[in-house]
Amino acid sequence: MDGDDLGSVTSRERDKLPPISGAPGRKAKPPLPTPGSLINTLHHRQLQLRDADMPTAPLDLKHVCELPPIGSLARPKQRATIDTLPPEVKAPFPCDPVIPLRTKTTKDFLKEMERAALLGDWREVRDFYLTTFDSFIELNAAFKREANASFDTTEDSGLDAKFVNAVYDSLLQTPQDIQKSVLKGIINSLLREWKGPRTKDDLRAYFILVQNPQYSSTSTYVIYAHLLRQMAALSEADHHFLVHWLKKLPGQRFRQPVERLLQFISTRLFPAEPDEVPPASKCSWWIPSATKVLALFNAANSVSSPPVMPFADFYNLTLEHIDFMEEYRTWQHYGNSSRFSFCQFPFILSAALKKAIIQKDSEQQMISRARQSLVSKVSRRQRVDMNLLFLNIRVRRAQLLADSLDELSRKRCDLKKKLRVTFVGEAGLDMGGLTKEWFLLLVRRIFHEDYGMFTYIKESRCHWFSGWKGDNNYSEFQLIGTLMGLAVYNSIALDIHFPLYCYRKLLTPPTDPCDQNALVGMATATLDDMRQIMPVSQEELGVVKLYNLKPGGDKIPVTKHNRKEYVQLYVDFLLNKSISKQFAAFYHGFHSVCASDALMLLRPEEVEMLVCGSPQLDMSALQKAAHYKGYGKSDATIRTFWDVVLSFPVDLQKKLLHFVTGSDRVPVGGMADLNFKISRLDAPTDWYERRQYEGSPCRTPVSTRSACPRIAAGRSSNISSSSPSPTRRASALSDPDASAWALATLASPSALVVQQTILLFLNKIILKHPNKLACRSTAVFLKEQRRVRRCR
Repeated sequence: MDGDDLGSVTSRERDKLPPISGAPGRKAKPPLPTPGSLINTLHHRQLQLRDADMPTAPLDLKHVCELPPIGSLARPKQRATIDTLPPEVKAPFPCDPVIPLRTKTTKDFLKEMERAALLGDWREVRDFYLTTFDSFIELNAAFKREANASFDTTEDSGLDAKFVNAVYDSLLQTPQDIQKSVLKGIINSLLREWKGPRTKDDLRAYFILVQNPQYSSTSTYVIYAHLLRQMAALSEADHHFLVHWLKKLPGQRFRQPVERLLQFISTRLFPAEPDEVPPASKCSWWIPSATKVLALFNAANSVSSPPVMPFADFYNLTLEHIDFMEEYRTWQHYGNSSRFSFCQFPFILSAALKKAIIQKDSEQQMISRARQSLVSKVSRRQRVDMNLLFLNIRVRRAQLLADSLDELSRKRCDLKKKLRVTFVGEAGLDMGGLTKEWFLLLVRRIFHEDYGMFTYIKESRCHWFSGWKGDNNYSEFQLIGTLMGLAVYNSIALDIHFPLYCYRKLLTPPTDPCDQNALVGMATATLDDMRQIMPVSQEELGVVKLYNLKPGGDKIPVTKHNRKEYVQLYVDFLLNKSISKQFAAFYHGFHSVCASDALMLLRPEEVEMLVCGSPQLDMSALQKAAHYKGYGKSDATIRTFWDVVLSFPVDLQKKLLHFVTGSDRVPVGGMADLNFKISRLDAPTDWYERRQYEGSPCRTPVSTRSACPRIAAGRSSNISSSSPSPTRRASALSDPDASAWALATLASPSALVVQQTILLFLNKIILKHPNKLACRSTAVFLKEQRRVRRCR
């Protein structure tokens, strides 16, 4: 700890610190040396004797002055020899300090705690905590399974984890003076540590201290910050040991320090009280140190199989309120250099924040490209057309795929402009609905099994690339990659289901290489990845083709000794080599639109969420975010509607969401990002009956006639004499267009009636007419009649 760091501690906090032996300016008599300190002093003397006979380089006085004093008995001007030592200590010295033996077990400690709580005598417990947390050596003495064993492996920290947990679980139940003494001991132990190589016992001490539950309080943040600073400054090899030890922690023990680190960062960014933490100018290193230590936990979570906790639990939602674009620009300019940016540690950024960064970056690229087009027109004194600011796609429905491929090929330079779609021969202004419909129709056409580009695997419910080469024309694979890129670029969720491995390939590498012949998408494949894609047959037009997995492979039999190699080669062939050209075209199509450094911030799971949204539905959040026109939240119709929707199973809720947005997945930002609007459109009472009487035939399927009279019967007593019969009303419900009308005819609908009507609506419209209303910007139009009828 240097002078600047100590300056951050207030005078009141300094008074609480214990006296440090040998500190300059102290005139008090030094305490008697303990056996451990005596051994340390003797060890220092031996090192002096060893170095005295060796030539030394000139010393850097700037660093020498920071070293702690050797001890009160040291005499710098007098050369000590081994003959001056007492006879009883002339034995050989170990390389590391000798750890004193401690025999207390978990059972003994818990008995002491029970006795202290029962009798109110905490002396034994107080002595244990004072001794244990006084130094790194004492921490190892208390918790190491064998005091002087090496335990220099990543697989075993050598600590008694059960004892550590028991001591920390009991700490918060002890009196306040004991808890304060533990913090003072940690201060002393950290003050004794200096820069330089660490022993494995030091790493074990850091591993123990970072689990201390006392750091949840802001009053301990100064101590916590210095612990994190020392841990962040460890070497890469030491971090490697800590990562493998951390992954051995149980789930809850692992989660607790992660949550404390996230809370520490949030409090430092936005303190509740101005005096809660020191000024930011004096502790600017707090957040970088905490983030680096949090990165150790994230690395431990990543190397664990399965992960200890979901990767989304490392998100810090507080960062959504900072200037994230400034963080992004800092990272772009300085990279992973000494200039800190949260973008250097993307695991802490939420998927919504990364999406916002990509959107802002996309908008800047759109503006830049549009400005270039505008300047080019003006400089040539040509007429400026506002259409040059957009990527205008004109397609015919009958030639949808060919026209789309041709338009995207001709307008490759405009891919980073705002997308706008026009269907030839159809009047309409694209405010987002036509674009969604274009994506929806293209995706369904391309992913159809009859088209042969992708194979659908029923077991995993996802698509995979077909291995059929055809005429070696991969432009259509590039088209689907471009579509995915445009969807991400324009914030549109697609109804695409690829396995997670596909998105990992898309990020290998995360940026498009300059060399077009460079291999892309060659990610490391495992058997777990293959489970989502198998079975995959290598048939081409009904003919089974054989491929050598390695040169001369057809002459090498599979044996017990090479079976692992065979499995690795087979998996790599199916997932990489057999589709290398198809995926390369797909990869270049995607990155031709999404060529952004922001992609380097994403995990494969997050790319999947950006492309097709999240599968987790939360209709309660959608209810809170819904907008109304002509209705209020407390209206009976609205309350009944949400009661019915919330009671639906997930499958029906997905059908409703599919009708609204064209996809059954939720955007990255959650349901709050959906523009869900329920409007009230007043209509004449008999608007639908008039349409039927004007010439539309009456269609009454037997299945509908038997199911729907119950719907009409709910209002049969209120139907006037001039209204059609319940049978005619039931026949009206057999038409898909009448599903919305069914809600309109119910002035005071019951939950049962609304449920039956919405079920009919989902089954008729979505299943038989999936494209008819799938791309409306508003969600559901509840058409309620004017209450002009008198109840008889």
